[in-house]
Amino acid sequence: MGREKIRRVRVGLRGRMMNNKKIEKAILDIVTYLLLSLGAVIMVTPFLWMIATSFKRPADQFTMTLIPNPATLDNYRSLFNVDLNFPLMFANSTVISLLVTMGQLLTCSMAAFCFAVVKFRGREALFAALLATLLIPFHVTLIPNFIIFKWLGLTGTSVPIWLPAFWGGAFGTFLIRQYFLTIPRDLVDAARVDGASLLQIFWRVYLPLAKPALAALAIFTFQGAWNDLLHPLIYMPAAPNTTLTVGLAFFQQQMVLGGKFTILMAGAFISILPLLLVFFFAQRYFIQGIALTGVKR
Repeated sequence: MGREKIRRVRVGLRGRMMNNKKIEKAILDIVTYLLLSLGAVIMVTPFLWMIATSFKRPADQFTMTLIPNPATLDNYRSLFNVDLNFPLMFANSTVISLLVTMGQLLTCSMAAFCFAVVKFRGREALFAALLATLLIPFHVTLIPNFIIFKWLGLTGTSVPIWLPAFWGGAFGTFLIRQYFLTIPRDLVDAARVDGASLLQIFWRVYLPLAKPALAALAIFTFQGAWNDLLHPLIYMPAAPNTTLTVGLAFFQQQMVLGGKFTILMAGAFISILPLLLVFFFAQRYFIQGIALTGVKR
């Protein structure tokens, strides 16, 4: 009887401990979600204020409400009537960003395939040297690149902005290589047995399986190219034949001096709309690519 009583006491203590752990875990989860929700509200509020201001009248631009009353589309109409030729700058940014993204996806995926699959002497040393270029600030190569493109007569065009993307990049190569390492090596051996070449293995086996990593790189690259201000300001400074970021920088000076913040917010909202659409349609692949990159199977 004594042993049975001790056993029941132990079982009861274990049950209480498990219940206490469940309660502690529930409390911790609630606190975590509250903190995350608070952070989300803090980050989203300026964005919502920008959208709301873009639909307000100039007389209501400094009101704190997030619901315009009344709402108007006059700011967007005025945006396309300014002298900066907003549609042309929007088209320039779109074309340049797409070309930069295509160039990075093509060259970085090919380089990543070589470093992850193809075996050759000095591969690890060459990859380490490639990663070391991440430590070099891009400002170091800014003047030499400008001199080269000026000697080629390409300044004043968009070519110096998107052409370097077809030379590859250390970050994109590293990102896709880490994902390629998660793909079983048996697929390469099986394709080799079937007589497939390295190019066929890269195009038909690895690229279709690397959609998450490619989507992640595409989002990073498109966002960086779309928000780039320095290179368009150097190579395409003349409005309206420039990008949207440069045009908005000039436009900001005019609107701030004129006190027309509603039109400025309308331009800012349109400028980030493509980024939101790209992330919205590719977020599933983006999250999957980031989660699996670096996990070697």
